[in-house]
Amino acid sequence: MNHPKRCITLIGSGLAGSLLAILLSRRGWQVTVYERRGDPRVKGYESGRSINLALAERGRHALRQAGAEEAVMARAVMMRGRMVHFADGGEQLQRYGRDDSEVIWSIHRADLNIALLDLAEAAGAQVHFYRRLHTVDFPAGYARFIDDRDDSPHDIRFQTLIGADGAGSALRAAMGRVAPLGERSEFLDHSYKELEIPPAAEGAFRIEPHALHIWPRGDYMCIALPNDEGTFTVTLFLPNEGATSFATVRSGAEARALFARDFADALPLIPNLVRDWEHHPPGLLGTLYLDRWRLGERAVLLGDAAHAMVPFHGQGMNCAFEDCVALADQLDAHEDLARAFAAFEAERRPNAEAIQAMALENYVEMRDRVDDADFLLQRQLEQALQQRHPGRFVPHYTMVTFMRIPYALAFSRTQIQRALLIEATAGKTELAQVNWDWLDAQVHARLSVLTDIA
Repeated sequence: MNHPKRCITLIGSGLAGSLLAILLSRRGWQVTVYERRGDPRVKGYESGRSINLALAERGRHALRQAGAEEAVMARAVMMRGRMVHFADGGEQLQRYGRDDSEVIWSIHRADLNIALLDLAEAAGAQVHFYRRLHTVDFPAGYARFIDDRDDSPHDIRFQTLIGADGAGSALRAAMGRVAPLGERSEFLDHSYKELEIPPAAEGAFRIEPHALHIWPRGDYMCIALPNDEGTFTVTLFLPNEGATSFATVRSGAEARALFARDFADALPLIPNLVRDWEHHPPGLLGTLYLDRWRLGERAVLLGDAAHAMVPFHGQGMNCAFEDCVALADQLDAHEDLARAFAAFEAERRPNAEAIQAMALENYVEMRDRVDDADFLLQRQLEQALQQRHPGRFVPHYTMVTFMRIPYALAFSRTQIQRALLIEATAGKTELAQVNWDWLDAQVHARLSVLTDIA
């Protein structure tokens, strides 16, 4: 249903805010967006976060709902799987899916944000830049924004506020001053640095472009994602303390020595390693949990503002985009905003918590297991069971990345399947040693047939 006279005020014009602005504007809402930064189309993109994102089916579905998929996919680079770079210099491509119909896509954050901003304004949304949320009077429906260029105030009246303003959400802080949200953050004992692999002289990619490259080294790792202009965004994840950590690798020269020792094949690809190391501060990695995402009919949070997560499953953006579609649907289903927000939170919070847990698990897998013999045997068995029991034994990565079943369902099935894989391969070195009769019976007993949502 359309609501031509109803107004929504969005805080944040990043990825989730811009996508939600498109969805709601196209459904007849009057949408106004306030963004603390400048317009990236005018002054260049500002971001302290990774400039590369992994776009999966959940995110692509949301883009299709907004009519934005074509514009975005024109700049995306396909990634078929993980290209694992072993310590001895060897490489192995570990596919994400069965074939090129099951892949993920690397997209530059700035390209994506600009495309969505353009579409949001074309759909009718009004976007105001240099507007930092300062204070909110929720009962009165009044908010003040500050332009940090000259400290000038800008006051507005609002019907309801939607917070899509990221992990450091100003709206969340304002809501928490009115009623506790049960906010808690848990930070990893690891941080990250961003570097870059430039293109070759003729503009070509210098390593395989259709893969997410990983250099796993136990307690730390390096990854590289392709950009459509021939570059790779490189991210090094290190512990904060310890023998090999940000406490011991402080200077660009020390970083070069680390790469020469542990990432020797990557070092020649990163000519500006020393400069970038010394100019890019380490980024924090944490998970944000809230007991409540809403404040009656006056405010609701989504995306990183409600459930920031570590980036190791590549689902933060995809989850936020699912939030946008779910909230738009609930606003269509319920005239009463408080009921719409409550229904949205009830639908999405269990799923956000599930992908937060899976993202934490995936870090251990990426840095410490992708080159492990037991893990590789379990991957082989997982693929074999997918062939033997299609629709019943569905690999974890397939459920999360290529399907749109609820994250919570994917998480619960993953736990069952992981237990089966571990039990079936215990003490074994090859698939021929597996007790197939027992395993087939267990799959049928423990797993129902899985149907993806339309």
